[in-house]
Amino acid sequence: MGLRVIVAHNFYRSAQPSGENTVVGNEMRWLAEAGVTVVPYLRSSDDITFISPTRPIWSPQRELARLIRQHRPDVLHLHNPYPLISPAVIHTAHRHGVPVVQTVHNYRHVCVNGLFYREGSDCHDCVGKAFATPAIRHGCYRGSRAQSAVMATALAVHRPAWRSVEGFIAPSSVLRDHLTRYGIAPQRIVVKPNAAEDPGPPTPPGTGALFAGRLEEAKGIRQLLDAWDPALGTLTVAGGGPLEKLVQHHRHVSYVGNLAADGVRAAIRAAAFVIVPSQAEDVHPTIVIESLANGRAVLGTHKGGIPEMIGPAGWVADDLARALPGAFAQAPALSAVARQRYLDIFSPEACARQLINIYTHIKQVL
Repeated sequence: MGLRVIVAHNFYRSAQPSGENTVVGNEMRWLAEAGVTVVPYLRSSDDITFISPTRPIWSPQRELARLIRQHRPDVLHLHNPYPLISPAVIHTAHRHGVPVVQTVHNYRHVCVNGLFYREGSDCHDCVGKAFATPAIRHGCYRGSRAQSAVMATALAVHRPAWRSVEGFIAPSSVLRDHLTRYGIAPQRIVVKPNAAEDPGPPTPPGTGALFAGRLEEAKGIRQLLDAWDPALGTLTVAGGGPLEKLVQHHRHVSYVGNLAADGVRAAIRAAAFVIVPSQAEDVHPTIVIESLANGRAVLGTHKGGIPEMIGPAGWVADDLARALPGAFAQAPALSAVARQRYLDIFSPEACARQLINIYTHIKQVL
């Protein structure tokens, strides 16, 4: 009998485009295509009308227990548990003898908003604290002190549960190092990059540059607009968010709004390269992978996992104004390098193979 895996994930709201949601959906499909029996245990924040204040701390697990009894999985693969699933899934799985693997997409084991970012700058005020009191004071979760208190309580209550998880998947070495600082033994962490669908052979590089992402301070759109020189060419901006009006009113930007997956792919192919100017410790932005898949080099900042993702297929610089002219000049020569980096590291085949190896290892060890 082949591998059987329950995948547990709380999807973020559809109004807020999420690379994490895309990763989870893709991985479930790729695993099924590779012969793994995938049992979904999914919730969506779109369904929230009223939520009990205690739900992120402890949610009912009757359905999960039923799925475990019915399918007898080899492993439970957890992604985001908040707010409707909660880390209670760990206890339920262990109570039924099922090991747990979690893909860590952010810093939420320590930081209630998962970003290590607050009010326009890096923030590590809650690191090392038994209880995330600073997060409550600043209302770091959804701008609410009350909701931040619930999340801070969840982090404190479930610290032993997280440390009982059999395996963690870190998309980058930055996340691996974060987990070891949190107290997870290094041998329980595997670095496995996320992946993206293969759009097929790339077209010749286009013109101009593209930013595609949420229009908020953490993503660096303000810094990009400040650095942009219209003499370089066209800057296309795709996305929506709090800084949408700032983009709309910028004279030298082509703003195309939120795009579906096909639209993002077309925008990437129409550009010479893609800019990822994150100001927060961005873990593993999907737009980098999608750009490489389409044979487009990437200009990014030194934040989070971005430099590790880009590698030789682009440039890493915090002074965007100085880096942009060189990026325009060099981008066409890096198209093949970008595409090959995608094929080697970020393809569906590489992703499914690594996941199956992780599940098999956990099953054999336990």
